[in-house]
Amino acid sequence: MSNSARTKTMLIKALLYLALLILAVLCVVPFWLMLVNSTRSGNEIMTSFSILPGTSLMDNWNAVLGNLDIFHGMLNSAFIAVCSTVLVSYFSALTAYGLACYKFRGNNLIFIVMLIFMMVPAQLGLLGFYDLCNNLGLVNSYIPLIIPAIASPGTVFFLRQYIKSVLPMAVLEAPRIDGAGEWKIFHRIVLPIMSPGIATMAIGAFIGSWNAYLLPLVLLNKPELHTLPVMIASLNSVRDIATNIGATYLAVAISVVPIIIVFCFCSKYIISSISAGSVKG
Repeated sequence: MSNSARTKTMLIKALLYLALLILAVLCVVPFWLMLVNSTRSGNEIMTSFSILPGTSLMDNWNAVLGNLDIFHGMLNSAFIAVCSTVLVSYFSALTAYGLACYKFRGNNLIFIVMLIFMMVPAQLGLLGFYDLCNNLGLVNSYIPLIIPAIASPGTVFFLRQYIKSVLPMAVLEAPRIDGAGEWKIFHRIVLPIMSPGIATMAIGAFIGSWNAYLLPLVLLNKPELHTLPVMIASLNSVRDIATNIGATYLAVAISVVPIIIVFCFCSKYIISSISAGSVKG
């Protein structure tokens, strides 16, 4: 490689690293400002801008504890998020396995219908879903927030494509010849192979369920059943927003902690899931 080509390559790498550094800073800045504002008073936030922490952290903490049962809200959100994540991960993997590995009449039609449902906003069926839950006596219950998570077209679509990229059909023939049943093949062979893709979608499912606001707001009328996002949204209405805005930032910062923990434990699966298709063959 000539000196000019080597210089050009180094310049391109430097520009790429600079662009990535800028993007990283842009991603970190909103999070940092949230942490900073959680330590400032409402009047300071409304009247000035700062990137340095303030001195009102304990006042905001006392306001949060005085107006919200934040830890109970975290338990409610965690229960819903964990249950729905487990259900969507397992049943979506099972559905994706069936669509990817079995050839039957209507397979492609089912896949097309799933793609169509992915394009329909969930908010369009909110009124009908509320009427259904009301008629079934499921208002003020966690069941409508957990069970419908089983039907996740986006997760099934991703896992179906993931199976096709990492699972050769020949791998399934040997256990079938040995007499293994389909359930055993799925749980012993297919599920471990799919684990990176499942973990990737589980992170998104957990975050989506943890941050869900509209559906819990509509279906849960009892304060003791409220999830954390609903509690945080109600903080602004307790007193003047200028008084509670710092406490609101602190409550939001606390609500982000479980998401960061889940992401830290599962982020390695995202990398392995993305790179899985590139090593096929």
